[in-house]
Amino acid sequence: MEVEEQEREVSSRWEGYADWRNRAAVKGRHGGMLAASFVLVVEILENLAYLANASNLVLYLREYMHFSPSKSANDVTNFMGTAFLLALLGGFLSDAFFSTYVIFLISASIEFLGLIILTIQARTPSLMPPSCDGPTCEAVSGSQAAMLFGGLYLVALGVGGIKGSLPSHGAEQFDESTPKGRKQRSTFFNYFVFCLACGALVAVTFVVWLEDNKGWEWGFGVSTIAIFLSILIFLSGSSFYRNKIPLGSPLTTILKVLLAASVKSCTSGNSSNAVVNLAISPSNHCVPKGKKEVVVESEGELEKSRHDEEVLPSQAQLTNSLRFLNRAAEEKPDHRLLNCTIQQVEDVKIVLKMLPIFACTIMLNCCLAQLSTFSVQQAASMNTKIVNLKIPPASLPVFPVVFIMILAPIYDHIIIPFARKTTKTETGVTHLQRIGVGLVLSILAMAVAALVEIKRKGVAKNAGLLDSQETLPVTFLWIALQYLFLGSADLFTLAGLLEYFFTEAPSSMRSLATSLSWASLAMGYYLSSVIISIVNSITGSSGNTPWLRGKSINRYKLDYFYWLMCVLSAANFLHYLFWAMRYKYRSTGSRS
Repeated sequence: MEVEEQEREVSSRWEGYADWRNRAAVKGRHGGMLAASFVLVVEILENLAYLANASNLVLYLREYMHFSPSKSANDVTNFMGTAFLLALLGGFLSDAFFSTYVIFLISASIEFLGLIILTIQARTPSLMPPSCDGPTCEAVSGSQAAMLFGGLYLVALGVGGIKGSLPSHGAEQFDESTPKGRKQRSTFFNYFVFCLACGALVAVTFVVWLEDNKGWEWGFGVSTIAIFLSILIFLSGSSFYRNKIPLGSPLTTILKVLLAASVKSCTSGNSSNAVVNLAISPSNHCVPKGKKEVVVESEGELEKSRHDEEVLPSQAQLTNSLRFLNRAAEEKPDHRLLNCTIQQVEDVKIVLKMLPIFACTIMLNCCLAQLSTFSVQQAASMNTKIVNLKIPPASLPVFPVVFIMILAPIYDHIIIPFARKTTKTETGVTHLQRIGVGLVLSILAMAVAALVEIKRKGVAKNAGLLDSQETLPVTFLWIALQYLFLGSADLFTLAGLLEYFFTEAPSSMRSLATSLSWASLAMGYYLSSVIISIVNSITGSSGNTPWLRGKSINRYKLDYFYWLMCVLSAANFLHYLFWAMRYKYRSTGSRS
């Protein structure tokens, strides 16, 4: 009876998971949609806290810190890029040493501290640069600049940790061994983006209005309260979470397999013959010339025979893709630290095959970076009134945000069920198909942006306002078109990427792999800064005026820049097709 009770108790546990007190997680008590619901609510508040400032930051730096439009744009892209790139650190720590639960709490606390610093500075005139006196403005510097960027990059560090841990924490609540669990996980990722949009809606409307009309101390204050509430709500769900137990550094595994394969390639006298021999006898290994093979007795023999028993039945598990890595598991290592299992080799192959897909999404996020910089400045030069209501330029993202909030439930409850019935597959639409749709929409968005800029500059020229700070007699709703296209692209790509990386990645690397979705955003923002610098350098040679430099945005050649982005995005899509058509899914829930 005791044995049966023990077996029943073991079978009721979630293997590899623990509760918040590090006790075994129990089925029926931990995990599921209820636990994931806390994560969704937290995401609303977390994204509200982040985006409320990020969406309007370019105007804050320009009008209150007195930076030039170009420097303001670059500082914003660098800030946002750093925040998303640090998601890799959060994902790595979640997989290697801490759980996603712990990393979220640490990261949210860091962001909370950064927001307090920014709130204090915005509220205290002595910590701000002096007001503009005449045509010249003194930009922030010294200790004031240190406080500004110290607060901003504490926020960036906190945001990175949250982005690297929160999506994975929510996705870990579902049982991926059942079709029901996999479908619920897919729904979670769709609603994660939906909740991200909900937070953004409040951020770019109510909070931006506060910043423009009541002062930036109010905007930073609301963000501070929001992140504090997110910590409380996250803690309130502690008893429901199942937390994945860290399995050690995934980077160590990747480096070990790559190093082992490289070393064995160098030490093998004839790699092709060695592979053939090893296929027949996996226990064989290469012996360097001039050295005798040492025959191990007793315990060594037992260990060797056990190793043979393990390797022989699993030898067929080594796949033919990236075959040069197979040597890491096929041949006996020269040092025990380079000993690799077949599973480790196959895991590294999976990660390497996902990297081209990751690289192809960077260009899309480079396009998205324009929404936080040049598009806001364009809108600020236009008529932002709707009837008698004046809309802050930083509230422009309300258009894609509302569209995402409408499209996400329709996608999950109508489009996906229909696709499942039509294709008779579990997913209906594969992750890579979804990402591809987003890339196409980004191409269209840049073409629309170029056409709208041609119209805006035409109005400025006809009205004689190219060098004026006056509002142009054209509605800012024209800019909303590019926001709609890029917002739709973001919905398809971000949700697809998050689910793709989580489902395809090895279980020991899921947080790190999911963080690649945010790292792609970071790379996009950095790439935007690089492209802008290169464009200005090339177009400003021989005494010409650079495309994207000057006091007035009306003198910028933004239309040329947007056409360039359109061409680069189209080339990037062709590159994506090359890799996507060759990719083979490993997860049941991902197959088409």
